[in-house]
Amino acid sequence: MLTGSGTAGAYHAGALRALREAGVKVDLVAGLGMGAASALFAAVDGGSRLWADDAIWRTEAAAALYRWRVGLRVAALAIAVALATVLLPLGLFLVAVLVYPIGFLLEIVGVQAGAGLAAAYARLLADAFGAGALPTVLPRVMVLALVVLLAVLGAGLIQAIRANARRRERGPIWWRAFGAPLVAADVVNRFASEVWQLIRGSAVPCPALGDISIGYVELLKENLGQPGFRELILTAFDLDARRDLIFALLSEAQRAEYFAPRPGVDEEWRQSERLDLAGVAGHHVGDGLAGALTVPILAEPHLMVFSSDSYWRGETHRLCARPGALGRLLEEVAEAGVEQVVILSATAEHAGPHALDVGRRDPRGRLGEFLAATEATALREAAHVAKKRFRTVFTIRPAHNPIGPFDLAGCYDERSDRRHTLAEVVERGYQDAYRQFIDPVIGAGGDQLYRARREASPPSTPVERTRP
Repeated sequence: MLTGSGTAGAYHAGALRALREAGVKVDLVAGLGMGAASALFAAVDGGSRLWADDAIWRTEAAAALYRWRVGLRVAALAIAVALATVLLPLGLFLVAVLVYPIGFLLEIVGVQAGAGLAAAYARLLADAFGAGALPTVLPRVMVLALVVLLAVLGAGLIQAIRANARRRERGPIWWRAFGAPLVAADVVNRFASEVWQLIRGSAVPCPALGDISIGYVELLKENLGQPGFRELILTAFDLDARRDLIFALLSEAQRAEYFAPRPGVDEEWRQSERLDLAGVAGHHVGDGLAGALTVPILAEPHLMVFSSDSYWRGETHRLCARPGALGRLLEEVAEAGVEQVVILSATAEHAGPHALDVGRRDPRGRLGEFLAATEATALREAAHVAKKRFRTVFTIRPAHNPIGPFDLAGCYDERSDRRHTLAEVVERGYQDAYRQFIDPVIGAGGDQLYRARREASPPSTPVERTRP
């Protein structure tokens, strides 16, 4: 189980490397948020593209993910230039308030340059406010900034009108012109391109999401059951249906049972949420990835077009991530026949009193704080419930992680008084996987393994003693 947003993918990369290095047998990988991208690579033995030296989480390319929208950045720059233009004359007069007293004090102490300083600044003001200077330049700069701002609004409006061809929207014209502040499409395209290079190589140009999905499903279906290839379950949230969508590609035996009608279960509800990637929904892998990587509220939802013969009859729905969906994903994993679960999460548990972090004021930092807190709460609740449904539940998570979900360029940590990078998060995931799971569980002797399984299982669950 891979859960978390943004930089959580770096932690997943390190932990997946450790699990592969230790030879841990994994039958199924499931993911939400950035964990969906990690799960796609892990399912087809492509995890090395996440932790290699030239992988996205070890290079500066990660800093370009989840950027502010170009139009918003240009508009902010135009507004800043216009504001600076208005404040420039006032700033010159404020400097004069300091220059003249300084010149007067220099004259008192007998420095001859005092009078010259005041006179020189007076000449500067006269030149600045002359006929060919500020009175002429400032209006032109203001007009240019206004033109740039109007151009940004016009471009955003044209883009909004084109988007309405796929899905209508309503709201004030200015909001439709600016759009959501964060761009998730670049993140989706980057990971989709990495998936395509994995399954087809870099020589073939990267196609659309639907074609990538078909190629990915063909590769996984043909090799399912072979070493390194695993069953896959992803989840994204459908804003229009107000429910989670489950994208599942399972082996033939598990697939028949997972999608089969069950007595006492709302079959219509199951059909509306579960998509069989090994069947007619095979072209929706990319949609599941895009929906999982789309940050709620601050990014434009991903538009997913259902096939005409599906439950939703060709409708176009808006998809995004739901950070608290871990519990639901665990339920689906249990329905797929899983008995033992390892949960990978980059969120650290709060240490208790006297361990408060300094609050963030920047928008990305505040969003990251909210997502991290939501994911930590969902993990605590889901892990507690999961112990009643699974034979054993293990959790791999850091004791301390100063990097928030959107600190893609790293961040400064006050506790250690230094700057942390994403490469360190990859290494932390690698070390935590060994310390929290591989060494005490996989590499343990009979008595150690028995105690570890007893601690990971509820008291009411019988655990067979494993021979050394």
